[in-house]
Amino acid sequence: MEIGDKIPSVLGLDASGKEVKIEQFIGKPLIIYFYPKDNTPGCTAEACSLRDYNSELEAMGYTTIGISKDSPASHTKFADKYSLPFILLSDTSTEVNQSFGVWQKKKFAGREYMGTVRTTFVTDSDHKITHIISKVDTKKAGEQLIGLLKK
Repeated sequence: MEIGDKIPSVLGLDASGKEVKIEQFIGKPLIIYFYPKDNTPGCTAEACSLRDYNSELEAMGYTTIGISKDSPASHTKFADKYSLPFILLSDTSTEVNQSFGVWQKKKFAGREYMGTVRTTFVTDSDHKITHIISKVDTKKAGEQLIGLLKK
C-alpha cells in the first residue's frame, strides 16, 4: 500500500471473532499499526506508547487499531494486562498483513522466515492512506504519530 491508496475493506477479527470492516468507521480517520507479536518487548513498548497518547490522538479525531497474527484470546489478555484502550484485531491467516504489504521475508539469527514488518498507516476520513511510518520508534510511537499529525 502507498500514500493515496484506499485501505482494504476487511481489517481482521475482533475479540469475539467477528470480522471488522472499514465500513464500521465511516467518516473517521484511522491509525492502523501492524506489529509482530503480543507480549514481546518491542510490541509492548509500542502499544504502551500508543496507549499513553491515545486520548490526544482521539482528540485529533483518530481511531487507533492494532493488527497482528495473534489470536483474539491473546489480544484480550494483552489489552487487559496493559490497559490498552484501542482495538486489537487478529489476522491469523495473514491476509490483511499481505493486503497491506507488511507480510514479508525477514532475517533473524541467520534464518529467513515470513513475518509482519512493523508499520503504521494513517488514513483520512475516507480511509485513504495519508502517512506511512515504516521506521517505528517502539518506545516513542505515540510521540512519533503526534509529531507527524501536527505538521
